[in-house]
Amino acid sequence: MPIGEIRSTVVLLHGIVSQSYSWRSILPTLAEQGFRTIAPDWLGTGYSDKPELFEFAYTPDAFREALGQLVDALELESFHLVAQGFLGSVGIQYAVRNPERIDRLGILNAPITQNCQLPWRLKQMALPLVGEMMTQDPLLVDRTLEGGGGYQVADEDLDVYRRPFVKSSDAGRSLLATLRRLQLPKITAEIETGLQQWCQTDKPLLFAWGDRDPWLSLEMIQPFVQNLRGAELKVLEEVGHYPQEDWAEKVSDVLLTFLRQRI
Repeated sequence: MPIGEIRSTVVLLHGIVSQSYSWRSILPTLAEQGFRTIAPDWLGTGYSDKPELFEFAYTPDAFREALGQLVDALELESFHLVAQGFLGSVGIQYAVRNPERIDRLGILNAPITQNCQLPWRLKQMALPLVGEMMTQDPLLVDRTLEGGGGYQVADEDLDVYRRPFVKSSDAGRSLLATLRRLQLPKITAEIETGLQQWCQTDKPLLFAWGDRDPWLSLEMIQPFVQNLRGAELKVLEEVGHYPQEDWAEKVSDVLLTFLRQRI
């Protein structure tokens, strides 16, 4: 809960194979500064429901619709949005399609250009037969989270990330469906155009980028970002693909500065 006067609402979206738990160190920092901060688990991830395919399609359209339903249920007429990772790209899509609802947009190590591709570590989880086996292995969480930045995640934190996969096979099936239906080329094409249009609104846009990301390198996105009028790029040194997990203090500092800026 925010402490003192509420400034505004911030929605934090995680990527693959992460969950809302990844924002655990950032939530209280933002709350201390008066922000109402919400970090949901996407459907099929973390501790959210994991519906069957006949109930939920696990496509970008389905995730985006679910996000819209969530913010409507929370009666958020406008809010700040921060999105990270490959699944966070759906949140960016939501923002560029609904700019009237987003006051500020922050992007952390997410696919934003058409040269961004799923890394082999994630691609192989979607392969026939191999994917079915890999996504049922709780240790995929360790290998992916630590492989994305080179930092060792504490055992007690890995236990939280693994628990949905240990508890039920539904977590693995949801991950498999998400990876197979991500439609990344289509998403990134829309994001490229959408971010260019976003910059015409003069609404604040932040890119906070871990420079140790082996999958979405700074060099990959820097030319595009530098051509976006008014966009701000903050390089997070010694930080990988999951910045909020790798070095929460750096992410908190950058986000607080961004969110408190006068427009």
